[in-house]
Amino acid sequence: MGKSFELHYDVVCPYAYLASTQIEALAERCDATIEWKPFLLGGVFRSIGGADDPNAVMPEPKAAHNQRDMRRWAERFGVPLVMHPEHPRRSVLALRALLAAGEESRVPATHALFAAYWKRGEDIADPEVVAHALSGAGLDGVACVERASEPAIKDDLRARTDAAVAAGVFGAPTFIVDGELVWGQDRLHFLEAILRDIPLREAARQLRA
Repeated sequence: MGKSFELHYDVVCPYAYLASTQIEALAERCDATIEWKPFLLGGVFRSIGGADDPNAVMPEPKAAHNQRDMRRWAERFGVPLVMHPEHPRRSVLALRALLAAGEESRVPATHALFAAYWKRGEDIADPEVVAHALSGAGLDGVACVERASEPAIKDDLRARTDAAVAAGVFGAPTFIVDGELVWGQDRLHFLEAILRDIPLREAARQLRA
């Protein structure tokens, strides 16, 4: 078996969604194991002195470019990308429900929530949307949403967010391999090079193929 690596993500992040559509195939190529680690992106931003919503303070030219950039990456990966008209929506409920679903259901629950927000443009701040998405993944979505308000679940998300900050995470998606950090869906070739212990140039060439 190859290496294990961490994937730190929030379902509200478009680039984390884009990475999620590619990361399992990459892990299979590298004979690697993914540790899916959800965290609250706004909480990380606050902890490192940033704005809760960087979009609110982003210069207009950069914001316009980001819109084009994420759609280019969606086209590059061949996946849909539908943005909620009031993006970013609060993801704290969705993340707590995701944790309530349990470790064994982490992957299907994650994909279900990404699909709800980024493939269908649904509001993940709406309890009914979250419950429906998780139920579609074969879980008891209503129960997950109900458990999301439990103190233990709230504490779990807070602890995971604090742990992400302590590990050096400053955005999503972030990958960590043996303490080495790689950030962004546009740097998957760096991640693959580390996992396979091959030169960066070779990994980039294989990714383009």
